This record gives sequence, C-alpha cells and structure tokens, in this order.
Amino acid sequence: MLRLSELRLELDHTEEDLERAVLRCLKIPRDRLLERHLVKRSIDARRRDRIRLIYSVDVQVRGEDALLRRCAQDRRVRRSPDERYHYVTQAPPSPETGGQHRPVVIGAGPCGYFAALLLAQMGFRPLLLERGQPVKQRSADTFGFWRRTSAFQPESNAQFGEGGAGTFSDGKLYSQVSDPAHYGRKVLEELVACGANREILTLHRPHVGTFKLATVVRGLRARIEALGGEVRFGSRVDALEIEPGSSSAKKPLQLSGVRLSDGTHLACDQLVLAPGHSARDTFEMLERVGVALERKPFAIGVRIEHPQALIDRARWGDCAGHPLLGAAEYKLVHHAGNGRCVYSFCMCPGGFVVGATSEPGRVVTNGMSQHSRNERNANSGLVIPVSEDDLEPHERFQGDPLAGMAFQRVLEGRAFELGGGDYSAPIQRLEDLLEGRASTRVGSVAPSYQPGVRPADLADLLPASMIAALREALRVFAKQLSGYDHPDAVLTAIETRTSSPLRIPRDQALESINVQGLTPAGEGAGFAGGILSAAIDGIRAAEAVALRLLEQPSD
Repeated sequence: MLRLSELRLELDHTEEDLERAVLRCLKIPRDRLLERHLVKRSIDARRRDRIRLIYSVDVQVRGEDALLRRCAQDRRVRRSPDERYHYVTQAPPSPETGGQHRPVVIGAGPCGYFAALLLAQMGFRPLLLERGQPVKQRSADTFGFWRRTSAFQPESNAQFGEGGAGTFSDGKLYSQVSDPAHYGRKVLEELVACGANREILTLHRPHVGTFKLATVVRGLRARIEALGGEVRFGSRVDALEIEPGSSSAKKPLQLSGVRLSDGTHLACDQLVLAPGHSARDTFEMLERVGVALERKPFAIGVRIEHPQALIDRARWGDCAGHPLLGAAEYKLVHHAGNGRCVYSFCMCPGGFVVGATSEPGRVVTNGMSQHSRNERNANSGLVIPVSEDDLEPHERFQGDPLAGMAFQRVLEGRAFELGGGDYSAPIQRLEDLLEGRASTRVGSVAPSYQPGVRPADLADLLPASMIAALREALRVFAKQLSGYDHPDAVLTAIETRTSSPLRIPRDQALESINVQGLTPAGEGAGFAGGILSAAIDGIRAAEAVALRLLEQPSD
C-alpha cells in the first residue's frame, strides 16, 4: 500500500475527481490502480473565496515498488505506515496474573476505561472502580439538575460518573500529543466498535457528540466485562493504603490496597489512578497519605456564545451552509499588553453551555454539542492562564500543590453568589463588558446555559487584570473573525475546569515517583488534555502495569 497526502480538491468535487487526483499524483493510468481507501479529510479555509478539501488516501497499485522509487522525491507519496496496535504482552494462560492481586483502575473516564480495556485484552481481568453512576442514571441526574427537575447530585453529575467529564462535551477526538505508536488509531477503532460513527476514522477533527458518547461508553464497559474485567459503580475510593517500602524497594512507599467509602478494603499492589480533573477530595486524600504532588499550569475564564450562523459566515464566507463543511469552528489567541494571554478553549459549534459543577454551592460552566452540531449558538471558552500571583493568596505554604484547587473553589463560590445562589450562572453582554458596565438584560443572543442565568458584571468575579486582557482580546478577535464583537454575544461565567490544577509526578515507567505500584494517568493526574489524549495515556498506563505484573513472582 502507498499513502498519498495533500491531494487538494475544490469543495464541490466528485469521487471521480478524487480518483483523477490520485492518478495525476502517481502519473499512472487507471488500469494500474487496484484499490483506494480514504485515510483523512480536512478543510483548507485560508481563502474564504476558495475553500478546498485536502485528502490523504491509501492506494494499492500494480508495480508498487517501482512506482515508490520513481516518486522518491515527491513528499506526497510514501509507504503506508503500519497503524495496527501491537500488545506489549499477554497474561499467562493460568488464572493467576503473575502477582498476588488483580490490577485495579480508579475512574471510568476515557483514561480509566481504556486502561481497563487494554488490561482486559491482555488477559489481566482488571477491577474498575467508579465513584459515580452508570451513564443512563448519570444522564438522568445531570439533565434533571440542568432542567431543575431534580436536585444536584455530588456523586453523579457532569464531572462524575461513567464516561468522565468528556461525556457531557462536544466529544472531540483530536489531540496535539505526539503519537508515533499510533495509539490514537487504536482508540478510534475501539470507539467505532462500540458505536461511534466510522467517519471519526477519516475526519481531521473528529467528534462524537454527547448522546453518541453515552452509547459508546456502555459499549466499552461491555467489552471489558466480556473479557473478564469488572466495573463497579458507586464505589468511591476514600483512601489508598500505603506502607513503607521494603529494604530492597526502589521507592520509600508501597501501595497495598484501597479503602472504599462504604468501608470495604480491597488488597491491591498495582493501581491505575485516573480520577479526572475534578476529583478534589481525591487530591486531598493523596496529599494526606503521602503521594507526591506538584503544581501544574491551568487556565480559567468564561464561555462566549455567538449565533452559529455568524461564525459560519466569518469562517466560510459564501460557502457557509455547505454540507461538507458543517458548523464552523475557530481557534484564537491573543497576548495582551498587560502580560496576560487569552485563548479560545474547547470550542463547541452548534452546541450549548451547561452547568458542570461537582460540588454544592458552586457554579462551573462547560460547553457541549450533539453529533449534529445543529443548535442555534456556537460557544467556546475564553480562558487565561493562572499566574503564581493569582495563587499566592491561596497557598498554605510556598509551592502548595493544592493552591490552584483552592483558587478554583473561591471563584466558583463567587460565581454561585453572583448568579443568585440557585446554580444560575452570571452572564454579561459583550458590549457591556467592553464598556465596563453591568448587564441588566439579555440581548438578541439567547444564552443557552442550564440551569439558568442572571445578568451581572463579571468584573465582580474575575481578577481585574484578566478582565482587562479579555477586553483587549475581544477587540483583536473581532478583526480576525468578522462579527466576533457582536454587542449581544453572551459571556457566561465561570470556566475553571480547563485542566487539572496539579500533577501527580511519575517516572519513566509511568509509576509514581515515591509510591511503588501506583500509576497516575490521564487528565486528573496532569498527563492529558481531552478525550483522545486521556485514552492514549490510559493505554500507556495499562502497558506499564501489565509489564510490572509479569515481573512479580507468582505465589
């Protein structure tokens, strides 16, 4: 197979046009082309008056080796890479895994589920513990909270439960992480096997959508269980049981088990910890039992909503509405004069803004889209990295790893109060923010946030330097995307869960730097940022645990 890349075609091309582009690239007649498979399709919108599609295609041709030599100087033509996943090991055929206990995974988000899936596929029968509920019950609890038909559930919400925080998001499946081993392809193929649309294998920026993700995570659970794994819901881990390491151990501490909220003790000497970025009580517990923690950069801000049609016109021009383009996305960044940086984050085309708190008495926002992306508004986070000066008032001691979490809590509590104390979110019209006045009404852009909104002045919530940077950035972004400074665009506060505010440091073997048997992984541990990168880190964590299990002496 040969892989052809950068085949550029006009927006209204046909399948015959794509085939002709392949033949022109290779300079061969039609009878030498045996097979053709789409690998990737992306959009080139640098010129709004001539938007084109860019294809990568795998082909099988007669005389492949000779053709590859002839095209050696053409960077568009190369041998198709082997993107198949190769397991690092397999468990012995006996029921024993090589160690005393079965491996445990904490957290049923993308990292935890893929760690458990890979361990199961390698024959290690993992036990996965999730504090929240299965996705059906979790969805009922979360939508009930948004619609004000049921009370907020601290253990079953937009952050906690089967599927993790990504279940109530746009379901984006792209990442900027380096992936030479093609782990990402493994993730996408497993998602398709569990019900995701096959198009995620070929789109440059694929997404699943919230309702489709609910189906997919149920499929992942079924695959884990069919392979001998076990998934337990409502099983919050309240403590890791950690002992001093033996005299021959490489690390001062050794994991020996976990204790659940109901008092249950489970022996465990190999654990993948994938708690997600909002498991604050877990982070506090880790500090208490002596697990090494450190600060990690993160950002906070607001979510901004525009009419999706406005964004489509700004990005696609006269081509807006073309079926191959769909709802337009954007990515913006501005370095303000006061040293602050403002950038768009987790842009959700044709979606809505939702309540994403995981603690009572706090307001947190997030963006969400269905697979169709056909809601009226586009929304995106506009966030600003948190500085050391921001964190200093919240430190218990210099370098406090939990200071970022404390800062988040303070802002979320203020947002709760500014929204009226009933989980409504404070909002402000863009024009009012730029003019430095509180909003008293909603304009032509209807806010989509659930459970509800309350007009306010976001300067009463965010630090002054962040407000100043936001005002400057909005004016700059309007020059890049026409209409971005729409006076009635809605800014909804507060976005605080962009990523984990801390990291659980690990060594080259992906094990905690001071606790033997503990493998921190995923977004909550500080090693991922989004569904795909978290799932990839889960695969890597499973590989590391599997290899360690086979190194242990059998009983």
